[in-house]
Amino acid sequence: MATETIVRPDLAGGSETQTESWIVVVYNNEKNTYYEVMMILMIATHCDEEEAYIETWEVDHLGKSVVHNAGKEECEDVAHIIRQIGIKVEVIAE
Repeated sequence: MATETIVRPDLAGGSETQTESWIVVVYNNEKNTYYEVMMILMIATHCDEEEAYIETWEVDHLGKSVVHNAGKEECEDVAHIIRQIGIKVEVIAE
């Protein structure tokens, strides 16, 4: 009986065939209040109040939080909105 190698499609091609995933990371500062951070996260990412609170808590207690995951262009748009209130934000390829 002959054996055949099966190649998984997600491993077969180069990066040009795979969709890149990007994240938006928000860093803590001493300038913005919980309310300000929560509001800008809800505006930028369209998350609900509970998710915004959890992410804001992470920023405050852990120093940073991943607040969004999408394609590069969408992450850049989200980061641009968040930066408007003076928060340090990074867009990083996963």
